[in-house]
Amino acid sequence: MSRLLLAVAAIATAASMACGGDSSRASTNGTDASPGASSVTLRLGYFPNVTHAQPIVGLARGTYAERLGTNVKLATKTFNAGPAEIEALFAGEIDAGYIGPNPTINGYVKSKGNDVRVIAGAASGGAQLIVRDGAGINTPSDFARKKVASPQLGNTQDVALRAWLKTNGLGAEEQGGNVKVLPTANADTLTLFQKGDIDAAWVPEPWGTRLIQEAGGKLFLDEKTLWPDGKWVTTNLIVKTAFLEDHPDVVLSLLRAQVETTAWINANPEDAKQLVNQGIEQITSKPLKQATIDAAWKNILFTDDPVASSLFKSAADAFALGYLDSKPDLSKLYALDLLNKVLKEKNLPEVKGN
Repeated sequence: MSRLLLAVAAIATAASMACGGDSSRASTNGTDASPGASSVTLRLGYFPNVTHAQPIVGLARGTYAERLGTNVKLATKTFNAGPAEIEALFAGEIDAGYIGPNPTINGYVKSKGNDVRVIAGAASGGAQLIVRDGAGINTPSDFARKKVASPQLGNTQDVALRAWLKTNGLGAEEQGGNVKVLPTANADTLTLFQKGDIDAAWVPEPWGTRLIQEAGGKLFLDEKTLWPDGKWVTTNLIVKTAFLEDHPDVVLSLLRAQVETTAWINANPEDAKQLVNQGIEQITSKPLKQATIDAAWKNILFTDDPVASSLFKSAADAFALGYLDSKPDLSKLYALDLLNKVLKEKNLPEVKGN
């Protein structure tokens, strides 16, 4: 408990150095470079979310600062959505970030394959299709003429929802179907669900759990049932290509911090949940209820494996839905050599980029 109390105290420092919900501020974290040594700043982005547990926990426990060392200054910045994080990467505001697969794909395609590399996974799972009690939805065909929310047009869950509708002979109205898909901020989705103004929602955790616990929703489909072994990428770690090429030693240290943090999270779930919730509260001023984080946690797998095959499937779905002008060549997206070096150091299985 003494270690946990120290970590909770440390998270206040880490969170105060991250920006608030408007993603407007960034500050430094870690120690100054030693006298006479060359100093590098690593600017890291992430979301105040359960599926971004590694940066929250790793900052709180000091693992990232320790592994990066005194010659690297760590600056953190938080975001509410993937597109904003990708734009920050392009603008030079961050060098690396935790982000979902579809914003990763969009950033890679927008930069013509030049500026974005995936260097690790972070989380798998944690997305569900929840239906409102009383909406009359019991089978896929019942979604016809219903209102279904997704978090954002073209985001990971939006693509998954539309692909699933298409597989089941349905589709969004604007794509020739008869289902009204409503891209809606997750917090607004909860309110609309409670009012009965929408019938279902495909959302990430902890929002799926919140729809069930706070709005009387029912689980219709856990997305893991659609993927081999129930695994697909929810969050991965990306880096700007130029930073990776200029500072591979810094990226290697970042990956060592992540792999150690992933292992600690999986070995200490109760302490990890507490640190994550403390981090969310510090950044957003709104902690999750204990029952919410307990239930959501069970639906997420924290893993360094980027589950690359699932991202390729998401890219194919995005192309089929018209979100991408052409089928993307993702052959340069994954740069996993450094991650596999760290995994080998720790006698852990290597991962693949296909």
